[in-house]
Amino acid sequence: MQRLLLIGLNHTTAPLEVREKLAFDAISSQRAIETLRSQFPECEFLILSTCNRVEFYAARQLHGHPRTDELLAAIAELRDVPVDAVRPHLYEKTGREAVGHLFHVASSLDSMVLGETQILGQVRSAYDAASSAGATGVTLNPLFQRAIGVGRQVLSGTALSEGRLSVASVAVDYVRQIFDHFHDKTVMSLGAGDMAKLVLQHFSELKPGRLLVVNRTMDRAEALARLFAGVAGDFEKLTEHLAASDVVITSTGSHEPVITRSMMETALKIRRYKPIVLIDIALPRDIDSAVSDFESVYLYNIDDLQQVVQQTQSKRRGAIDAATRIVMQAVDEFVASHRARQLGPAIEKLYAHHHQIAQDELLRTLGKLSHLKEDEKAQIEELARRIVNKLLNDPIKALRAADDLHGPSSQYLHALERLFKLGDSHEPDPPQDP
Repeated sequence: MQRLLLIGLNHTTAPLEVREKLAFDAISSQRAIETLRSQFPECEFLILSTCNRVEFYAARQLHGHPRTDELLAAIAELRDVPVDAVRPHLYEKTGREAVGHLFHVASSLDSMVLGETQILGQVRSAYDAASSAGATGVTLNPLFQRAIGVGRQVLSGTALSEGRLSVASVAVDYVRQIFDHFHDKTVMSLGAGDMAKLVLQHFSELKPGRLLVVNRTMDRAEALARLFAGVAGDFEKLTEHLAASDVVITSTGSHEPVITRSMMETALKIRRYKPIVLIDIALPRDIDSAVSDFESVYLYNIDDLQQVVQQTQSKRRGAIDAATRIVMQAVDEFVASHRARQLGPAIEKLYAHHHQIAQDELLRTLGKLSHLKEDEKAQIEELARRIVNKLLNDPIKALRAADDLHGPSSQYLHALERLFKLGDSHEPDPPQDP
């Protein structure tokens, strides 16, 4: 029996400075999974890290390892942060609650921007990475495959994804509250990844005077700039590009700030301290927070976008309700399916075990009653069969009715395996989880 465990933090439980300390990119995520698997080889692992959340999914034996504190300690060591700095911001979920949370996440119901479509791709990428590393198995494989299917169903079957529903689009909406027009503005995207492409898609609709793409790899900057009739800029001249820009949106994968206070100070002198809007939607952040010390600099990060997000959410209650109904039904169906897969073999063993006992005793008794006719022996055999079935009826019903993924049904099942020796091992149980 596998126990599903989730620990994580997101934009509602942890500030940006905490989330960025735990953030993983593709390479560090792969290394982290390899490390966790080496420490806990019997456990399945998956890491979901986005700009708004970092979550760790683990599936282990019911009384196996890691326990919550062990997993938290391993994560803190991986990111070189104190456990006490992370613990207050964490949520922990198990069993059905963890399933429900993941389905909400994949359906963008737990996103800062409800209905944003990026999260589904991020869930799939996280699953593909963990699966390719051999870190998923009988628990996480069906769980994440179903989560991806539920996410697709919500985004295609409801109005949740209609409108400006990505972090990039909300950033554009935020800038529109500051500037009335863009025909005389230079907009710079620092970064040439998927997020940068989304940013430029929305900004190109505003027809700014100039679109600029700056990236460490010039070929990528040029390729992205061509898509939107923009120009590519040399990363080595970033300070000059800052001086020439009115709006800068950053979305690189750098682990350190790309725009520093001293760089901004130099750029402001060149532009004669004209106002500049900086929106940092990267995690970890691309812009040193000290840049906001300058009066003519307006710096916003992904947490600052909450105001626009809340306005979006309040207008879309009907779509949210419809999506929630789909998710809750999917959770019920998944839990029932999982329980059936989990209980089926044990129930078969239970019936076989008791019917074998009855058959052995029946043969012993019938051997002493040689005078019975064949139809009388058949009646006694039927009586024994019915007695076994009736004795097992109530415990089997209790097993099937237990409405949880790893709650009462697992406890009952484990007790049955121990009491009736249905498992492969009969060693004493390890201590219960706290």
